[in-house]
Amino acid sequence: MRDRTLFGLGFLALLTLSACAEPEPPAAAAAPVEMTGWRLVSGKAPSKAEFAALTATCQEKAKGGALDTCLATLGLKRGQ
Repeated sequence: MRDRTLFGLGFLALLTLSACAEPEPPAAAAAPVEMTGWRLVSGKAPSKAEFAALTATCQEKAKGGALDTCLATLGLKRGQ
């Protein structure tokens, strides 16, 4: 009976400690990408919605990798 009580108390303590732990912040939200300087293949600046959609796609694909390369693959280039 005593073993069961100690096991139950230990389990309860472990459960309480795990509930109090802070979750890790998401890695994808590290730094926002600036829209300035990017151009579409046509030479026009993308709209905010277009740029947001493309960067979201690249952030999902790259998982912290080369974002500039992904944006170039999707049709954006750095403007002069």
